[in-house]
Amino acid sequence: MCGRYVSTRSPEDLVQQFRVTEWRPEEALEPNWNVAPTDDVWAVLERTPRDKQEAASVQRELRPLRWGLVPSWAKDTKIGSRMINARVETVHDKPAFRRAFVKHRCLLPADGFYEWQQLKDKGTGKTRKQPYFIHSADEQVMALAGLYAYWRDPAVKRDDDPAAWLMTCTVLTTEATDAAGRVHPRMPLALNPDHYGAWLDPHHQDPDELRALLTQPANGHLRARPVSTAVNSVQNNGPELLDEVAV
Repeated sequence: MCGRYVSTRSPEDLVQQFRVTEWRPEEALEPNWNVAPTDDVWAVLERTPRDKQEAASVQRELRPLRWGLVPSWAKDTKIGSRMINARVETVHDKPAFRRAFVKHRCLLPADGFYEWQQLKDKGTGKTRKQPYFIHSADEQVMALAGLYAYWRDPAVKRDDDPAAWLMTCTVLTTEATDAAGRVHPRMPLALNPDHYGAWLDPHHQDPDELRALLTQPANGHLRARPVSTAVNSVQNNGPELLDEVAV
């Protein structure tokens, strides 16, 4: 699974890199070295504004979404904490994800992600979980494959009230390979820049064609380094979390 990642790029950089045409400076997020479920995260998506229905009016947006997908049919938002990942092998069949996979896809920019490996402590002989930071070998931002959903809060009466709608997201995962595979059996999926448009296009809805766009983050050119167990606590946040430690 992908349960923590790093997202520190500025919105201005993301707007340029992902060719975004719409974003709101008042929604800016702070750099986050310990992104955790239910945090707000940057997402790149394409959609048609409510006041425009023509296909030509689809615009690419940079939006903060809450990590942990809440399906439109959910009775409350608590389900989101269990929906941070969607397995690519079954995403087209699962009720929570199948609609989003066809119509609501996004990119989640990440500097890298964390995974934990079971290691035996040489001193005590006890098993412990060692965190690793896994990132692109060239330090470039990863475009993790994501899905998003709208949830309508029944407690808010008016549809045009911004508080009536919650937008959430999830990360697609697959079997891990390369550096990630040596640490954990699963890893997030990503997209190459050449495939951003096809993945984000809400009119592109063939499941097999969509799955064919997905690839390993950084095309499998990954590096993994052990980092401090300080990352285990969501209270800890800062660039020091990425410092390599001895194992």
